[in-house]
Amino acid sequence: MWLLESNRQKHFLYAIPIGFILTILCVIGIASGLEFKDIQYGGKWDWLDWLATILGGVVGQALQTFLIFKIWKLLN
Repeated sequence: MWLLESNRQKHFLYAIPIGFILTILCVIGIASGLEFKDIQYGGKWDWLDWLATILGGVVGQALQTFLIFKIWKLLN
């Protein structure tokens, strides 16, 4: 499975708290920045690394939305 190759698990896991605390837009910026850094150090853009980061951000954003909904339901 492509998510288990290379260091994509780290991309996924580290993006979850960023998506939870901030937003998916921030995760998109971070994912793009990570891939740009790879290019600057002689590597290449890896769309699967980028996608793994985005998926982690989506999970974090979903958790954030769930928590906000639960707090809203608790207060109403």
